[in-house]
Amino acid sequence: MAETRRTAIVTGAGRGLGFGLVQKLLEQGWRVIAATHGGATPALAELGQQAGDRLLCVTIDIGDTDSVRAAAAAASSWTEQLDLIVNNAGVLGDIDKQLPDELDFDEMLHVMNVNTLGPLRVTQAFGKLLLRSQRPIVANISSEAGSVGICDRDGWYGYCMSKAALNMQSALVHNQLKPLGGRVLVLHPGWVQSYMHGDLNTSARLTIEQSADNVIGAIMKESDWPDADGKPPYIDTEYGQRLPW
Repeated sequence: MAETRRTAIVTGAGRGLGFGLVQKLLEQGWRVIAATHGGATPALAELGQQAGDRLLCVTIDIGDTDSVRAAAAAASSWTEQLDLIVNNAGVLGDIDKQLPDELDFDEMLHVMNVNTLGPLRVTQAFGKLLLRSQRPIVANISSEAGSVGICDRDGWYGYCMSKAALNMQSALVHNQLKPLGGRVLVLHPGWVQSYMHGDLNTSARLTIEQSADNVIGAIMKESDWPDADGKPPYIDTEYGQRLPW
């Protein structure tokens, strides 16, 4: 993929990995739409002063269809084309309860709505802009937690199921994009010092900058990751290896 003057959208861009991805793309010359749940953060506003007209901040709630459509309309007035969608925004949910605990199914539905249907809403709403690219790429930030093949947890119901469903969604969109010259990447960013628990998790192995470097590296070298049995590449970006579905 060319590294200059292409246009991307990153969801969950206000902080954490999403903010790191926006930074890396801007450093490589991209034009970026930073989509955040609560509007531009001070860090994004400062980044915007440096990037000038190469950064557009939009408010988005990926769990709400009308919000996603409104963000897509704002983006359409700023750019005629997208080359990359990075579906990064997500929630963790309750990871502690096990059987026979009282499971909160409404909370699990919320996690599924955000983590699985949210990226699909974004890809669909921004699809017209994306399909104007000669090489349309969707990068879905998934997790090793979505792999059935290496599942060793005995909880995390909502999160693990939502990421497994995201992986299936990725395969379906991939099948549509392939004949049009594009593809989907399914990326595990590693154990990142993120805000998934609310506060910054400083005990995690990877800093935001390290993980962002790994994720952007995989996207920029996507041609090094051919499909496997027709399915999109499911990549552990920290170790540079494929994950089992």
